[in-house]
Amino acid sequence: MNYFTDPILRAPTIGCILMCVAASLMGVVLLLQRRLLVGESISHAAYPGAILGILALALLGPEWEEYSFLAVLIGALGSSWLGMKAIERMERKIKIRSDAALCFTLAIFFGFGILLASWLQESLPQWASQAQVLLFGQAATLTDEHIMIYALLALGCTLFILFAFRPLQALLFDRGYSKSIGINTRSFERALFWLLLFSIVVGIRSVGVILMSGMLIAPAIAARQFSNHLKTIFLLSALIGALSGLLGNVLSVEIALRYDSLFLPTGPMIILVSATFALLSLLFSPKRGIAFRLARLASFRLRCLEENILKEIWKRREIEFAELKRHYHPILATFVLQRLIGQGWVDRKGGVLTLSDDGQTRAASIVRLHRLWELYLTEQLGWQAEKVHMSAEEMEHILTPELEERLTKLLSDPQRDPHAQPIPQKRPVL
Repeated sequence: MNYFTDPILRAPTIGCILMCVAASLMGVVLLLQRRLLVGESISHAAYPGAILGILALALLGPEWEEYSFLAVLIGALGSSWLGMKAIERMERKIKIRSDAALCFTLAIFFGFGILLASWLQESLPQWASQAQVLLFGQAATLTDEHIMIYALLALGCTLFILFAFRPLQALLFDRGYSKSIGINTRSFERALFWLLLFSIVVGIRSVGVILMSGMLIAPAIAARQFSNHLKTIFLLSALIGALSGLLGNVLSVEIALRYDSLFLPTGPMIILVSATFALLSLLFSPKRGIAFRLARLASFRLRCLEENILKEIWKRREIEFAELKRHYHPILATFVLQRLIGQGWVDRKGGVLTLSDDGQTRAASIVRLHRLWELYLTEQLGWQAEKVHMSAEEMEHILTPELEERLTKLLSDPQRDPHAQPIPQKRPVL
């Protein structure tokens, strides 16, 4: 089934992809401004205006129903604009905190919208379905006319970012600096404001008032996990948004075709796909992913344990394995010992452990770092000698060769630590 040429599926697929691209680009702006909740508030603030647009059509008569999208768009834009201005006024004039202003605006506008929708359902039930669509979206009924609107929106957002990238970058990261170099920050903020409004209001038709903020937030969060460069973040966010729109449509249709009794609306499916991308990025992105961070932490702790065992054997020249297991977890100690033996640093004869020549060199370098740091704390920072041991126990595992060299020069190549113990001489670490 070709989702880009089929007369029924073409408009929902292409329209949702374009809508998601526009929303994802604007989501990056909100993310970098640390105002992601603004999208939530504006999307909810659009609801009463959209209902008023439907009411206006209802008063004009059923023959005006074909203009429902235009009426909803105009009404939603108006109430979204009022909501945004209300937030700004509360933050700047009344000095209300941002989160309080956002929550207050969301609650007031959305509550008023629900009130209007309830009255519409009681008084004009034939128009009530239009209000229901606004809550959760109805991407499956998009037409080619919607494609044109979404294309203009996505094109406008993309061109603005492309041609105003440098000023936009300065504005997002340092507003004061951007003003000092002559950038008209007010004009740029106004342009971003209207692009954001259009992205949210137009997107409501696809994913609904309640879920629209997810389309702003999820792709931007996912993209941020993979890069520190603004261009790359914009590109990845747009790509993730486009994939979310495509896969959301495909999954919704395929599940409905395969399971007749199971229908999953397209809008929520798009948000679920986008949220899945964000979750997987938070877990598995190479630099920031939780899974990789836990793996790096586990690797570091394992290395610390290896170095502590090497240092313990170095100080005592030999140690029984049974005694080693009493100091550490038996299974973990056995695993670490096998690694040390495999690396050629530890020899085991029966139940007695000793260091090989390479192990002696490695252990001596750890002890050297420990005692250098103790001496640095006492001579340079004035710590008492009896208080430096715990700090040195931590620092010995993370001091780099460059820092070791600087400490050696700073302390004039010392021979003894604050406790009068000899500091091993520097030798190449194998």
